[in-house]
Amino acid sequence: MDSSTAFIAASLMMLANGTVLGFMHGDLPVTLRPAARNWQSGTLLVACGCSLFAVQPLLPLTLTVTLSNALILLGLTAYYRALCAFYERAPRALLWLPAALGTLGVFWFSAFQPDTESRIVIISAAWLVLMGKSALILWQGAGRDDALSRRMLLGIFVGVFLFTTLRLVHYVTLRIGPDFSIADNASWMNLATPMLAATLPVIGTTAFLLMCSDRIRRQWERAASTDYLTGLPNRRTLSEAGAQRFKTARARREEFAIAVVDIDRFKAVNDQHGHEVGDIALRHVGRRLKAALRDGDLVARTGGEEFVVLLEGAGSVEAEAAAERLRAAVRLDPFAVGALSVPVTVSVGVAVCRTQDADFNALLRRADEALYAAKASGRNQVKLAA
Repeated sequence: MDSSTAFIAASLMMLANGTVLGFMHGDLPVTLRPAARNWQSGTLLVACGCSLFAVQPLLPLTLTVTLSNALILLGLTAYYRALCAFYERAPRALLWLPAALGTLGVFWFSAFQPDTESRIVIISAAWLVLMGKSALILWQGAGRDDALSRRMLLGIFVGVFLFTTLRLVHYVTLRIGPDFSIADNASWMNLATPMLAATLPVIGTTAFLLMCSDRIRRQWERAASTDYLTGLPNRRTLSEAGAQRFKTARARREEFAIAVVDIDRFKAVNDQHGHEVGDIALRHVGRRLKAALRDGDLVARTGGEEFVVLLEGAGSVEAEAAAERLRAAVRLDPFAVGALSVPVTVSVGVAVCRTQDADFNALLRRADEALYAAKASGRNQVKLAA
């Protein structure tokens, strides 16, 4: 296989991947479509640039060299924009500068001062800048996303970055002449370049699609475990976490308690101010409860105006004190809607794990009974289950 054939084969693979991504674009969530659109554009631009290298002997050198390198640089810039969109980051200033300078440099050293080595140095520097910026975004994405697909794509960018560096060193140390062509078989690197460079548009596109799939999966998992209104864990998450913590506390003979928190006269808030204000009240109470938690505790919204707090390592004294902090955190901070200030209080029922509790649900029932006692005693107070 000669280098022209390699460029054609690489271009066809890239075009196929770009086309597949185009078909899948409409099935992606709206939030991921800008990233996918940029990635597809990058793949198609790189494919067109590689195809021009394949026909370089048939067209004027200045035209093919300048246009093909410009397309590849624009493609790498589109990859960078895709990753910025994926991680919801604004692209850095002078986004197009590497592509512009690289294209101008290639044009100068092909039209006015023909020199292949200078063109290789300029274009390699531009490639390295763009791939380095993309790799940096993926590296920084580890805090939000530790998916294998992200690490795969990072590895591809780093691999192509290292290959580009090796390619640059190879051609410089080879001391090539001004009329040296990278589209013939004069060097093994001419054949290796299109095959290894294709890993980013071909394998990289697969890794990018896997990143999108991982993001969608995590969003569904989060939606399944999170209350849509407050952002707190929902009843399903509470049941799983509560059962596990109950089991662990029993096995280790540690103390464990739960607090059931209910907003007082919440129906009156809805009736007087409307359901929209009621939703704001729920979010406000959720934030206040979360802010008042001890380390290791968990608060969930189980439905309506009810919340449940898991209190690890809490006996009767610690649990009652923690519940009082929760109650006070809500009472001392009325929520405001414009000029309207609405005072809100909560009643809290607390139950500490006892030997007679068969499971987490039994403990929860005792906390519910304590909550009813707090409501019956006048609300805005804490009651400890017997």
